Amino acid sequence: MKYDFTRWLPAIAKDSKDPNRKIALSVAGVAALGGLAFGPTAVAAPVTSGPHEGAVAAIEQATGRTQPAPGEESALTTGGTTDKPADKPSRNELIPHGVQGAQSRVPLDDAQLANAKAIVEEAKETGVGKRGAVIGIATSLQESKLYNLGHLGAYNDHDSQGLFQQRPSSGWGSPDQITDPEYSSRAFFEALKNVGGWQDLPLTTAAQTVQVSAYPFAYAQWEEQAADIVAQLW
Repeated sequence: MKYDFTRWLPAIAKDSKDPNRKIALSVAGVAALGGLAFGPTAVAAPVTSGPHEGAVAAIEQATGRTQPAPGEESALTTGGTTDKPADKPSRNELIPHGVQGAQSRVPLDDAQLANAKAIVEEAKETGVGKRGAVIGIATSLQESKLYNLGHLGAYNDHDSQGLFQQRPSSGWGSPDQITDPEYSSRAFFEALKNVGGWQDLPLTTAAQTVQVSAYPFAYAQWEEQAADIVAQLW
């Protein structure tokens, strides 16, 4: 199952000591996201079935945001128009095994792009490199569409929050920690490094081993856009 979240995010910003560094979005009455980030020993649990129609309409009206027309390509889809880096990664570095299945894309706004930059910087800091960054970006695209989500009230998916929908109850950290893009990205990459041979695994397998999602094959659809984002931001 794949949900389309482009119509109903973002919404209400969560307060932060540094609003430019951490913006967690909280939506009352919005259904849970399509994947769960469990701890390494947790058992997968069912998730809710889809976005609440009333919440979709309310957020569209409040934000003025509508879904792009079929086939419409936003300039922000791959992170906007940025200068080509001198050491732009090669396609083989970013997608060494080729993409699996049909690919999806969403337009990116400034908040999503800022979160993508935070993920890429943590990929550098933790040493997972360009391929790790692609896995991280693709995972966050699936889990939260690169939005730093706070608690979604009655429709929250268990206690999942943040860019990677990590769960405090599964040992990922406190709500404040997992809604810090730097912390949550670092936690994801440190877990990824514990996956034996992750560099040689298909993206969806590497991501699923960390996330233990109820939708293990959903990550694959974002590999191409994730690679484009990393190529621009690296």
